Amino acid sequence: MSYILLILIFALGYIAIIFEHILKINKSAVAIFMAVACWAVFFLGSSHPFSENIGHLNANVSGVAQIIFFLLGAMTIVELIDSHQGFKVVTDAIRTTSKRKMLWLIALVTFFLSSILDNLTTTILMVSLLRKLIPDPKDRLLLCCLVVVAANAGGAWTPIGDVTTTMLWIDGQLTSLSVMKALFTPSVLSVLLPLTYFSFKMKGRIAPNSPEKKSVEEPGARLVFILGVLGLICVPIFKAVTGLPPFMGILISLSILWLVTDGLHHAHEHRRHLRVPYVLTKVDISGVLFFLGILLCVGSLEAANLLRDLATWLGSQVQSLATLATFIGLFSAVVDNVPLVAATMGMYPLEMYPPDHPLWHMIAYAAGTGGSILIIGSSSGVALMGMEKIDFVTYMKKVSIPVLLGYLIGMAAYVYL
Repeated sequence: MSYILLILIFALGYIAIIFEHILKINKSAVAIFMAVACWAVFFLGSSHPFSENIGHLNANVSGVAQIIFFLLGAMTIVELIDSHQGFKVVTDAIRTTSKRKMLWLIALVTFFLSSILDNLTTTILMVSLLRKLIPDPKDRLLLCCLVVVAANAGGAWTPIGDVTTTMLWIDGQLTSLSVMKALFTPSVLSVLLPLTYFSFKMKGRIAPNSPEKKSVEEPGARLVFILGVLGLICVPIFKAVTGLPPFMGILISLSILWLVTDGLHHAHEHRRHLRVPYVLTKVDISGVLFFLGILLCVGSLEAANLLRDLATWLGSQVQSLATLATFIGLFSAVVDNVPLVAATMGMYPLEMYPPDHPLWHMIAYAAGTGGSILIIGSSSGVALMGMEKIDFVTYMKKVSIPVLLGYLIGMAAYVYL
């Protein structure tokens, strides 16, 4: 009976998360409720000793905490760079009046920027840039959609570029160099096909925007940008050299930036907005709590052995791991990829599928790029909906088919090359 109740709570909560914009209920609140309710049902319905059950919970919290600390550190570094207008170094380089050149420049910058930032931050940054460069919403429609595709693909091939890849990396399913070598080509191909298709749609020149006052670069902008990017890039190196978990690397990077910015700005009261305590107020804590709730909730299903039973059933129905991973990517176009990947991590133990097994590579690719097929399939797509008011049907008509084909070609490239 408790298993049925667990599944019911998870299913209803999942539906509420999917239809967040219709129900007007924040998905973070739903995720936290799901987590506590599922663990309460597990404890009350379990026939095992209390010490064993609390051991399951403690182990789950320990693993989840590493991901949460990593996200908090990375998000704070990104916000600190942004508060200094450090990303102007990148955005100022994108200046062209050719629509086709703009398309390729935006794709290139978004793809590689997302590999060191998260796809959501990159999408918000690039869409904000396009608003300044292209005044006509119709002219920037395809460009904004391509930003989502490139951001999701760019985040999939590095351990710090996407939350799901980061989860797999921190939990030990992936190693840095292996995932980068394995998924770079599939990720590029997944963007290249829709990019080529859109190139034939984008013709002519961009109408000049109305002149606006040039923003003043904040003190220390370039230094903070360089240190921040280096700090993010060096996290995998720090892990390889010291053996410490990734969250320790991101924390030391944050601490160095904190010391530097305090040194730069402590004597200037009007620069208070450039220091870490203020920047922390801008970090998306609601998003962090969503990940906390989802990961704890999936942990309860794992402790109840429901995920193991699901894996056994799937193994009997789907023999090919590539087919299984491909379907996971298609599912992530409809539902959030974080719980999908978290569930997969619980379904397939490392004893059976060791680190850097092809299954983990394919899941990282599928979850990262599959969400681009529909606009609701990723956090970056949902952000685009809010920023540009692009509806589900418009995105599907203009973008979904070439993105789907690009996704399938990327998966095929991993399997057969």
